[in-house]
Formats: sequence, C-alpha cells, structure tokens
Amino acid sequence: MSTTTAPRLAPAPTSALSLSRTTATAARVLRQLRHDPRTIAMMILIPCVMLFLLRYVFDGSPRTFDSIGASLLGIFPLITMFLVTSIATLRERTSGTLERLLAMPLGKGDLIAGYALAFGTLAIIQSALATGLAVWILGLDVTGSPWLLLLVALLDALLGTALGLFVSAFAASEFQAVQFMPAVIFPQLLLCGLFTPRDNMHPVLETISDALPMSYAVDGMNEVLRHTDMTAAFVRDALIVAGCALLVLGLGAATLRRRTA
Repeated sequence: MSTTTAPRLAPAPTSALSLSRTTATAARVLRQLRHDPRTIAMMILIPCVMLFLLRYVFDGSPRTFDSIGASLLGIFPLITMFLVTSIATLRERTSGTLERLLAMPLGKGDLIAGYALAFGTLAIIQSALATGLAVWILGLDVTGSPWLLLLVALLDALLGTALGLFVSAFAASEFQAVQFMPAVIFPQLLLCGLFTPRDNMHPVLETISDALPMSYAVDGMNEVLRHTDMTAAFVRDALIVAGCALLVLGLGAATLRRRTA
C-alpha cells in the first residue's frame, strides 16, 4: 500500500498592511544601509555639496542663487533618492533577498512600505540638512517660512524614493537602473520650469509639464519664495507631489513579483 505526500505550499502573503511587518522591513533595510557608508554619504551629503557649489558659482550674483536655489533644493533630493533607491533595491533583487522575502507571509504592501519608510527616514535627514544649509548658512533669501521649504524638499525626496522603487522592477542590472534616469528624471528637469517659465514653452510641452510631478515641486518652492503665507496654490502643489508619490508606491507594489517559479 503506497501513500503520497502532498507538496508543502508556502503560506500566501497577506494583503493588508501590517505596522509590525512594515517596521521590521524598514529596520532590516536601515541595518544594511548602516554597513554602506558610501551610500549614506551620497544620500545625505551630495545635495548639500551641490547647493554649496551652486551658491559660489553665482557668488557675484546672489539674486540668481535666490531665484533658482529654492527650486534646486527640491530637485537635488529627488534625483539623489531616485538613484540610490533604484540601485539599492535592485541590488536586493539580484542578490535574492527579495525572492526570499516574497516567499514569506509578507504582503507586497508591507515590503514596499517598509522600503519607503527606511529610505524616507534618510530623506528626512537629507532634506533637513539641505534646507538648513541653504537658508541659514548660504543665505538663501525666501519670503515664506523655511519650514514650508523643508516640507516640499521632503515630499520631493519621498517622490524620488517612490520612483526609484518603481523603476527597479524593470531593470536587470545596476547599469540599467542608472539608464532610467534620462528617461524618468531628465524630461522632468527640462520641463519643470527651472530654466524658463512653463507658460513660455510650446503648448504641447506645457501640457506635458502639467502632468509631471517635478513641475509642481518647483511651483511649490516658488510659492514659498514669493509669498509670506501658505497659499492655496502651495497646498495644491504639495498635495499633488504627495499624491504622485503614493500613486507610484502603489504601482511599485503592483509590479513587485517573484522572478523564479
């Protein structure tokens, strides 16, 4: 008489977000980053170095620094967080870490939220240092509250984190992850209104810029630059950037999958 044993199935991941699983994932990512000082230095120090250089590039024209410094205060964190997050997440994919995690009873939302929380913690530090350097050391002259600058800089850094998590799903190597930067970041950089007002662009390009989140990041910074109080336009711009970050994180969770059977 023969008996057969049914194959043991891995427990299905839960769909609901769990605070404990999310924080555990974030803590694991932060422990790994702690052993990678070059990555931490890139995330935290590069925006500050770029702002410092920009200030003294326009040493003879401080008003130029005032006019574009606020915008770049939001753009630099977005770019650095996009690069670091996409490469770090892809490294976990290629090393098999994500494969092992996805075989556990861990929801995709928990995984993405954990990564976002870990990199978001570093984004808070990065944005606070860059804003403090620009306003209180480099003398960036803003009409509104520096705390509003910090808010937009933080939202931009979180948006860069979300974009990095999302594009890492479509790259097979770190080189390919870097290649996404011209496709994802450069068009937004050209069309965000940094180099010329968006209403001076060709109507087609202006319409495209209206759909890009970096445009609203720059608009929000300019609102703080020109107005003493929080305006309705600033609230709209901040909500759009935050909404785009949440949307991209949702897309990142939807595209997260195991690559082996």
